[in-house]
Amino acid sequence: MFYVLSKTLDVLLSPLTWVLLLALYGLLGDRWQNPRFSCAAAALVLYLFSIQPVANGLFEHLEKETQPSMRSTVVYDAVILLGGVVDHDSTTTWGQTAYNDSVERLLVTFDLLRKGRAKNAILSGGPSGPEDPIVESRVLEKQLEDWGIDPSRLVVERESRNTRENAVDTRQLVLQRGYKNLLLVTSAFHMPRAVDAFKTVGLSVDLLPVDYRSTKASAGANRFLPRAMFLDESTLALREIFGRFVYELAWHGP
Repeated sequence: MFYVLSKTLDVLLSPLTWVLLLALYGLLGDRWQNPRFSCAAAALVLYLFSIQPVANGLFEHLEKETQPSMRSTVVYDAVILLGGVVDHDSTTTWGQTAYNDSVERLLVTFDLLRKGRAKNAILSGGPSGPEDPIVESRVLEKQLEDWGIDPSRLVVERESRNTRENAVDTRQLVLQRGYKNLLLVTSAFHMPRAVDAFKTVGLSVDLLPVDYRSTKASAGANRFLPRAMFLDESTLALREIFGRFVYELAWHGP
């Protein structure tokens, strides 16, 4: 139930969904309603979430909540790499591993292992659904091996489908192996939800947020021009905000 809720209801928080519903209401609403209001509201929503200041502001709100706590004097027993960096559809279609914009998580994990900052890596992430053939942690394991990381340093968790399950399943691996010093690597906008999930299952982790999306506000009128890329970024940020709400409700109650 939780998995279905976390993966499907966020569609209702997509600005594009709001635009379509407003436009549909304007077309099919009661004859006494003024369709111009619905059309204007749809256009306003589409515009606002398609400009740089709004998309950037949403990500800035998400990313400023968590600061890095990685300790320079510690060699970590394990760095925990959360999934979400593999493009499952493209990889399945073309038979060649494809990564999305969060691939920095993988690159940073490799760097930590290469430099000896972490003894091992826990790779957490399974298929995105029952019909998905891609086990993400296996893909990441193979990639790190291809880059020269000894397979004995890679611990694979291949069942979890979301952040909540990442934490629950990773806890079992940590307890089995007796790891003490842990470093969590994930995207900065995703880190607060991940931290809460790991704390809830009783795991204490240091934090290394990566893949920052927000930037310093740019000058000029161009930032107010609507772009499809900003609509996509706004949608991703809103999905994360909704994800936090769902996790808070499911784990801690109303």
